[in-house]
Amino acid sequence: MADIKDPENTILMELKGGTVTIQLLPDVAPKHVERMKELAREGAYDGVVFHRVIDGFMAQTGDVQHGKDAANLRMAGTGGSDKPDLPAEFSRIPHARGSLGAARSSNPNSANSQFFINFKDNDFLNGQYTVYGQVIDGMEHVDAITRGEPPANPDKMISVKVAADA
Repeated sequence: MADIKDPENTILMELKGGTVTIQLLPDVAPKHVERMKELAREGAYDGVVFHRVIDGFMAQTGDVQHGKDAANLRMAGTGGSDKPDLPAEFSRIPHARGSLGAARSSNPNSANSQFFINFKDNDFLNGQYTVYGQVIDGMEHVDAITRGEPPANPDKMISVKVAADA
């Protein structure tokens, strides 16, 4: 079990294999951290699929607009939430194994609800995508996510909660 030091800034993501504990980085990317907690508290991430999972790279999820509708999964990855896009909060924090990065379009200020978890150190992303969390426990469950773009039978986030509320 993870040693949770700041429950208000820790996410508990339930996957098919177990719980992934993510320490958020409010000092590094406060707007992204606030958005993730807001959507988690609304239950917006519950049931959302991992729509883009590339072996040796990362697992992407968080399309709360299209990611729950099985009939519409080809649209997963094209939407966000009903909230405004976020400005980039680039930092010197590297895209290391287990880091949480904000997915976006080619516009650096287009992150909204989607995010990815790095399977390995992806230094080529440094300074180009906002890092706002780090898996501190349960990375083996992330490693077990079904691969594909999109996967034929995608895994989903069963539930996403702020640890302070769990």
